[in-house]
Amino acid sequence: MKILFVADGRSPIALNWIAFFVDQGHEVHLVSTFPCEPALQFASLNCMPVAFSQMKGKGTRGKGAGELGGGVLLEVLGVRARTAVRQAFGVLTVPRAARQLQSIVAEIQPDLVHAMRIPYEGMLAAQALREFPELPLLVSVWGNDFTLHAASNPWMGSATRRTLARANALHVDCQRDLRLAHRWGYHKGKPAIVLPGNGGVQIDIFYPPEGERSAETVINPRGFRAYVRNDTFFQAIPMVLARRPGVKFICPAMEGEPRARRWINELGIAGAVELLPTLPRSQMADLFRRASVAVSPSTHDGTPNTLLEAMACGCFPIAGDLESLREWITPGVNGLLVDPGDPCALADAILTALEQPELRRQAVSQNLNLIAERAEHSKVMAEAQRFYRSICEQKHGAEMFHPDEYGGA
Repeated sequence: MKILFVADGRSPIALNWIAFFVDQGHEVHLVSTFPCEPALQFASLNCMPVAFSQMKGKGTRGKGAGELGGGVLLEVLGVRARTAVRQAFGVLTVPRAARQLQSIVAEIQPDLVHAMRIPYEGMLAAQALREFPELPLLVSVWGNDFTLHAASNPWMGSATRRTLARANALHVDCQRDLRLAHRWGYHKGKPAIVLPGNGGVQIDIFYPPEGERSAETVINPRGFRAYVRNDTFFQAIPMVLARRPGVKFICPAMEGEPRARRWINELGIAGAVELLPTLPRSQMADLFRRASVAVSPSTHDGTPNTLLEAMACGCFPIAGDLESLREWITPGVNGLLVDPGDPCALADAILTALEQPELRRQAVSQNLNLIAERAEHSKVMAEAQRFYRSICEQKHGAEMFHPDEYGGA
């Protein structure tokens, strides 16, 4: 197949998915919405910033990059404010980028275009492909496309509906988002598939430790995002330390974050917290194997990839009480779900996990089975490849698979 991905070319989630198709020998092209360096052997790579993404990207910019403005403002704003600015004005940057994408599509003539997220990759692809009605568009939904972005303002809502109207097929990472997609206008007769967003867990990288792990280590792998309540996380730490003063808290992707350092100083917890840079997957797996508990106090999520990876490494998961996460976690059985805005509830959940080794052992067994059944990388990507082929067959007039075969409708 000749596949054109429209995705964040820096994202480990996107690259993990795309790498499978490169390895399978397909002709893979990437239009990255963030400036990036080539991470895989792409047939072509173009960088096309949209919604001010060039102000967050790292690396060199390629053909199609343009100055869209707003950079100084976005750099000084916090993550929540930056998200709000992009939601308010990002849609305005799509038409210009769509004209550039049309030229690339005309040159490549792909069998399939896959936009990996609705804002703003799906919006960009949907507008560009208005000129190519014969080309199939597959759109992925990531965990907060509907719950955080679509309803943020009328412009985002309209752009979300237009994207789903143009999409020929849909990939979501939880059943909740399939239901929400239908509410936002995706026709129930169109094909859809429910698979982990990064292609699943590579169990040769993410696996439990051979020996005993530290029962006194907690990891928060989420970094700083608009929908992660790190204020709750840091406020819970002194409550945990009051009862278990030896607990250590590991925080990858938080090194250099002034808010994290300020909270640590204000709460007097410097000796218990380790702020780390963003790490590659192999090092993240090592951290998960060091920890006994993984914490994710998010207010918006589908199926977080870090949640699955932590579970595969035998961490006990504690996360925000969201509908999507109840598709993976049964509270009190294989994890705990809490109000992400309640530090006391989070501290109590951490202490429960630390003080009940039998609960942790029970969770490890159940979670490893869940990963093997529903999230193992080779199984997930084999399903994804079959789904791609079915979409391409529709382009050539062949009979489509019934969407029920892929978790749709």
